[in-house]
Amino acid sequence: MVEKKNILTYEGLRQLEEELHDLKVNKRKEVAQKIKEAREQGDLSENAEYDAAKDEQRDIEARIEEIDKILRNAEVVLEDEVDVNVINIGCKVRILDMEMNEELTYKIVGSMEANSLKGKISNESPLGSALLGKKVGDVVDVETHGEVIQYKILEIQKSN
Repeated sequence: MVEKKNILTYEGLRQLEEELHDLKVNKRKEVAQKIKEAREQGDLSENAEYDAAKDEQRDIEARIEEIDKILRNAEVVLEDEVDVNVINIGCKVRILDMEMNEELTYKIVGSMEANSLKGKISNESPLGSALLGKKVGDVVDVETHGEVIQYKILEIQKSN
């Protein structure tokens, strides 16, 4: 089975690399110290601090493994090379929700970086996938929860 490529912007790649470095360099040492201190308290069978530290260690190692896997299959979109004539991953788009008459601005990113609270939508989301390849002035229909919402593309720009 071929593993799916993880599409990342350069910013997303940098954030994952920083998190991985922090987990390997700082968090591993911190949890090892917690385990050492909990062991020094004696009986491990009823030692809540020891159990909590071991759980934290397991979570850290799982996250390290997850990030390693993401980075091994990463495909980085160079945002400087994004064509702003059509919507692509890595660009910022200003759209109009035609029903609510509300302007929205989103950055189109890979699913690993999506965070709607920060205005980053996945290229795989209903809205993100509908926008890909479209131009300023185009209207797209997006079906969510059995309802179709129309959006008009107002502007495409490189994200900085």
